[in-house]
Amino acid sequence: MNPFLIFYRGPILINKTIHILGAGGIGAVLAWGLVREGYSVVLVEAHPNKVAEGQKKGVTVAGLGTQPVPFMAFDDWTPPDGGFVLLCTKTYDNPAVLARLSENTFLVPVQNGFDPELERRNHAGEGIASFVSECERDRPVTRITRPGSLHIGGRRSITADERAELASLATALGKSKLFPVELVEDVRPYKATKLMYNAAISPLAAAAGVDNGELLTDALAKKLFFGVLLENYAILKHANIDLARIGPFHPDVVSVILRTPGLPAFMALFFRPSLRGTYCSMAPDIPIGRTEIEAYNGHLIRLAGNDFPCPLNRAAFNLVEKMTREGLQPERKYLQVLADNLPEGVLS
Repeated sequence: MNPFLIFYRGPILINKTIHILGAGGIGAVLAWGLVREGYSVVLVEAHPNKVAEGQKKGVTVAGLGTQPVPFMAFDDWTPPDGGFVLLCTKTYDNPAVLARLSENTFLVPVQNGFDPELERRNHAGEGIASFVSECERDRPVTRITRPGSLHIGGRRSITADERAELASLATALGKSKLFPVELVEDVRPYKATKLMYNAAISPLAAAAGVDNGELLTDALAKKLFFGVLLENYAILKHANIDLARIGPFHPDVVSVILRTPGLPAFMALFFRPSLRGTYCSMAPDIPIGRTEIEAYNGHLIRLAGNDFPCPLNRAAFNLVEKMTREGLQPERKYLQVLADNLPEGVLS
């Protein structure tokens, strides 16, 4: 059993308003679950149409109904003094948020990727979602397209009070039973493992404009996906970063599977259904001129440094940057463009 949950006896956020920044897939579903369980929530969003729709109709989770979640426009939002804030924006929106927060704000990011500016804040904890929730761009209507867990824990050595805050948040979010919530002592290995997967799936599926399942059906996409995944694992191990199990296998086991002839293709048959019909959030961002590639593959490239080769990450990063810069629409042909720009022998 989890020792945090055994010994924590503090208040369960009953008297606190939880400010959730970003009404995307994660922020919307967290707000929906908390409101349904009776917690006070404010959902803060920058998109005016989504705010207007939310103020009129609340948040809808497909198949589960609608909850009357209070909405507020980001421009009108004043951060709570010493309050509780869940950061569920894309990493490229972080600067505007961080500029408003005081040092007293208890901030818990629930994001993907690594933002250097956010890392420097030295906040106590984070949440890492392995479930997938996809929200419409103009309305707070979301659907959970892939089951998974939410891990919440410290990202540094934390105080007893900080531990109690994180425990209370985990308890509150777990009450909705939308997904399993696990309180862990150190969330960083889970975040690193999530990056290992995201930095393989996102640039390939986004550049090609395909659903995530097609990375396990298309021959070239599969070759690139397995290659990037192995390279991501190698970079993280080279950097001496601990990894945790998210899903059925620990990354160490995934590495063995990918290196065993014939086994990756066989395992793909079982994992393809869980990815089919799910899409990475980077794809619609490419045409509008900004993505989270810097927080995904850019972070891995920085970890690799000059002494550890990472040709697949560099090629994927450069391709997405070029497409974003030039406003190119995602197409399957860009997988071949990526392959053609790799050094000879990388995919052999």
